[in-house]
Amino acid sequence: MAIELLCKKLGMTQVFAESGEAVPVTVLEAGPNVVVQKKTSDKDGYTAVQLAFGERRESLFSKAEKNHFEKHGVAAPKRHLSECRLTEDEAEALEEGMEITVDIFGVGQRVDAIGTSKGRGYTGVVKRHGFAIKKRSHGTHEFFRHGGSIGAGADPGKVIKGLKMAGQHGNARTTTQNLEVIRVDSERNLLLVRGAVPGHKNGLVKIRTAIKKGDQGLGTPPGQKAGGDDAEAPAEEAAE
Repeated sequence: MAIELLCKKLGMTQVFAESGEAVPVTVLEAGPNVVVQKKTSDKDGYTAVQLAFGERRESLFSKAEKNHFEKHGVAAPKRHLSECRLTEDEAEALEEGMEITVDIFGVGQRVDAIGTSKGRGYTGVVKRHGFAIKKRSHGTHEFFRHGGSIGAGADPGKVIKGLKMAGQHGNARTTTQNLEVIRVDSERNLLLVRGAVPGHKNGLVKIRTAIKKGDQGLGTPPGQKAGGDDAEAPAEEAAE
């Protein structure tokens, strides 16, 4: 398991690598996140931490929300509140009121981005699934963008489950895996990752260490590069 840092998607741009390659990147305002609450397996049945992120006018918070933050020692309530499960060892390193910054990630590290995809409304099979448009000649009439037959005859006598048809498009939880971290700006709390991230501009995105690639756990502690203390060992040995 890994901590899921709450971020705001600022948009896309491009940066240039040392080789001169133009790299498309998504700019994320990554934290700082505040640890509001810790949940333990003894008391709550599972181990997790509750993170808060984002500014909001205090008058817009309900009394119950304000009390929740005050109870756990967080002076100013935050706009977003989210929970992520951790192992007991990972949770031990965190305390209520602690700030988690973008420094837990390092350049070259692989991360997963979790967000809500842009909602397209009710769309047809061409836009939703990429179906081909029918020929405009040879007798085709008013069925240019239709999906075609949805079943057989008496056998099986039903529409097969999972058939691609028109329907709601987007506005769903989406995870983009194994994005490369291109740049980490600790002063402005910015994280630049290669490629696109789900969601619209100013949307909420969760960034975690990649499950299929990269280091597991909390990411990289502040002041260290991705991969921990051993990452620089080969370079030091080569210098000797």
